[in-house]
Amino acid sequence: MNGTHIGVRRGSEPLAVSKEKNAAKPKAKAKARKSQEKKTLVVVESPAKAKTIEKYLGRKYMVRASMGHLRDLPKSQFGIDVEHGFEPKYINIRGKGDLIRALKKDAKNAGKVLLASDPDREGEAIAWHLSYILGLDPKNDCRIVFNEITKPAIKEAVRHARSINMDQVDAQQARRMLDRIVGYKLSPLLWRKVRKGLSAGRVQSVTVRLICDREKEIEAFQSEEYWTIGAKLRKGKSPMFAAELALVDGKKLAVSEDGGKNVALHSDREAKALAAELAASDLTVGSVKRSERQRKPAAPFTTSSLQQDAARKLGFTSRKTMMLAQQLYEGLDLGRRGATGLITYMRTDSTRISALAQDEAREHIRTVYGADYAPERPNVYAAGKKAQDAHEAIRPTSVLCTPDSIEKYLSRDQLRLYTLVWQRFVASQMTAAVYDTMRVTIRAGERLELRAAGSKLRFAGFTAVYAGSDRDKKEKDVVLPDLAEGDVLTLARSEPQQHFTEPPPRYNDASIVKTLEEKEIGRPSTYAPIIETIQARGYVQRVDKHFRPTELGFVVVDMLEEYFNKIVDVTFTAELENELDEIAEGKVEKNELLKSFYGPFEATLEAADEAIGHVELPVEVSDVPCELCGRMMVVKQGRYGKFLACPGFPECRNTKPILKKTGVKCPKCGGEIVERRTRRGRTFYGCGNYPDCDYTTWDTPQKETCGKCGAFLLKHRFKNGRSMIYCSNDACETRIDHPINKELEKIRQRLAAKEAKAKGTEGEKAGVKAKHARKAKAADA
Repeated sequence: MNGTHIGVRRGSEPLAVSKEKNAAKPKAKAKARKSQEKKTLVVVESPAKAKTIEKYLGRKYMVRASMGHLRDLPKSQFGIDVEHGFEPKYINIRGKGDLIRALKKDAKNAGKVLLASDPDREGEAIAWHLSYILGLDPKNDCRIVFNEITKPAIKEAVRHARSINMDQVDAQQARRMLDRIVGYKLSPLLWRKVRKGLSAGRVQSVTVRLICDREKEIEAFQSEEYWTIGAKLRKGKSPMFAAELALVDGKKLAVSEDGGKNVALHSDREAKALAAELAASDLTVGSVKRSERQRKPAAPFTTSSLQQDAARKLGFTSRKTMMLAQQLYEGLDLGRRGATGLITYMRTDSTRISALAQDEAREHIRTVYGADYAPERPNVYAAGKKAQDAHEAIRPTSVLCTPDSIEKYLSRDQLRLYTLVWQRFVASQMTAAVYDTMRVTIRAGERLELRAAGSKLRFAGFTAVYAGSDRDKKEKDVVLPDLAEGDVLTLARSEPQQHFTEPPPRYNDASIVKTLEEKEIGRPSTYAPIIETIQARGYVQRVDKHFRPTELGFVVVDMLEEYFNKIVDVTFTAELENELDEIAEGKVEKNELLKSFYGPFEATLEAADEAIGHVELPVEVSDVPCELCGRMMVVKQGRYGKFLACPGFPECRNTKPILKKTGVKCPKCGGEIVERRTRRGRTFYGCGNYPDCDYTTWDTPQKETCGKCGAFLLKHRFKNGRSMIYCSNDACETRIDHPINKELEKIRQRLAAKEAKAKGTEGEKAGVKAKHARKAKAADA
């Protein structure tokens, strides 16, 4: 037999097979040891965050989500033992039993447990509750925190685990118990005296009072007429420029006289007399002041400033802003990069930025915009007096992750908010914008003086990234001619303008957040829930993006002001907020604050219960009869707005929605289309014969009809403020004022002009060629 002979013993395996088995033994042992190694359990708050973090930590870790709080005070009882040191009674939240059992099982099988809830007081309290449920010692190193969900930040947090901060836990517990005391003690009083289903909150009541006080100011406001006089002036043949009458006999032209300090024009006759005097006067330049003005960039976003800017620039509510910011923070799927956290923690009152992020931003600015756009030293911004400064400002986790590079992975609103955060952060690390300004005074005869101002952008600075305010845009567009002292000017025309003083504006999302922050009411993370709660309770309505108090809101606030002045007192609420901050800093003991609040509050509650009679809300009677009993139905305020109800309740329980007629006939059944509202308050339009007819549309029906088919028209509003009117008939293609159509028309006009120019050029060439041909023919002859 040719080849190598392998000897085989009786009852034994071939040598080659034996060698293979021996080589496999170490691998099997290693695999067994690996299976015996226990993983580290990391508990976060949301599944999205868990998915992102698990990608960064690797196989030795398992990341689970607690879905927020797992324990809380019971809903069905007070839950605070006042007699025994304000001991709270915590119970597991109903519906989370399966989740708790799963977490306990994972913790039992894990080698170590790390609690990674959000890095704030609420997150610290969640970690404390988790330590109780999972049987962990809060004094051990079981807590990790991070400001951004990036691989370096997560790895660094795991290396520096710490114990749970009990001062922050106590501050959260104190806030929770104060809210429980006010809510569970005061709400039943409102049920007995006003109406069932009402509630009162420590912070929400102050917010409703602010909105009610503003409405009272508006109702009490007396508008006054006043006039201003503008003028269009010219130097020689230069372009006209605008000026405004500022002084009369050395006194300022203003809205009111203010004790004789100012001059005010209150009638058309006075304004025209002064305009005639201006027209008859010689105009000369009095003084010209040229200067340089710098406008520095704003600080990176805090929670409050993000909510304000998102409301102003994007039209987002506070709730929507925080929801989108949470998604950007927890991480979104970016294709090959997987789930990636895009911004730092969005609940912060700090403007501080890490040195690493500053260096990255400055390098990006130098590369993209040039060295002149990066200041010599990084821009540093001072935090507010009451800022806790626990986290960085809101910024992108990486400035290299530009909005354009991730546009296809984000929803439209996610991209808009991320762009706002990215632009604000990059702009905050750029140089100031520089303007050349010019201020001119103009003498008109002996009595009058006009003023004109203009500015021209010399260096864009941070405005190359982050647009300035409307005021700055208007100012930089004003360019004055070259003027010098003594120049003679001519008056092209004078423009007397009538004005009326206006009341203070109603609060919107941006202004109410700004006011709450300025008055130190609540914390930035609570603004969105406050606004949502006062609307859900029926105390406030959002009308055209502004907040208006309901009749119920006025009644409750008036009652609280009379009997529980401290509860709705702005100063007292702000001081209480400061004391909660001191608990978090370890300066005040939790029970001391609760005791000092509860005693006087309990006494006031007992006195008010005896003194207050039943409060009757004003009844608004409609002209709609109840089809069940014949009574005229009345207007009631519910959780989702106003509705019609029979006054014979409880004998008759008939209710109806309030229908606002549009005057347009339904295309399906011929009934009238009426305005309706969803449970979330969004307006839509449907047939008044519902449920027999199910016609609905989100767009506003117009009384005008289509010129082609005769169907009624609909008006659609785009989120950018533009609108279009189109035919409701699907078979008809009529579109009026469609922005896309306008753009297409412009393109067609440009192409037509280009084509006509090209034809003209070709004709000219042909004419020249024919001319040369004639000349050549003549020369030959």
